[in-house]
Amino acid sequence: MKVTETSLPEVLIIEPDAFGDARGWFLETFSRQRYEQAGLKMTFVQDNASFSARGVLRGLHFQNPRSQGKLVQVLSGEVFDVAVDIRLGSPTFGKWVGETLSASNHKQLYIPPGFAHGYCVLSETALFSYKCTDYYSPADEGGVIYSDPDIGIAWPVDKPLVSKKDAAYTRLKDIPKNKLPLFEKAK
Repeated sequence: MKVTETSLPEVLIIEPDAFGDARGWFLETFSRQRYEQAGLKMTFVQDNASFSARGVLRGLHFQNPRSQGKLVQVLSGEVFDVAVDIRLGSPTFGKWVGETLSASNHKQLYIPPGFAHGYCVLSETALFSYKCTDYYSPADEGGVIYSDPDIGIAWPVDKPLVSKKDAAYTRLKDIPKNKLPLFEKAK
């Protein structure tokens, strides 16, 4: 398994070992022991999946104060996945990183608590899977508009299909400060 830091050091690209032959391939999508050996000590409490068509954009979602870390991957198809640092006081506040995840490249992205998350579908359809470090909490959910010009995400779709809820989110600068997570330096 290969683990690579992104330009946002807490957001990690994880490439599990895939074993293939003429029949197809096999990979371990998660092993607590293997991830801990790689320095990734996280406890997951909920698994989710979503199925979407080409051009669908979901996000940018977050929870606070019950922030969720997410280990995301694509089981079928291809997406462009994005994490945005929304932690007040962070040296990378408002910065984003994106990665193409697909069933063929087997990449995973770890998005820690305190980051907004979203993705858009590049293939005809995509089956997206993610593990969460905390439970979904409707009272704590929030979002940032996917097209926030201050963040400037280079989404690879021209006219994304977005839910009414996601389209109604505001810019990061307009979210009340008490609704955003705080940056805590590593001890």
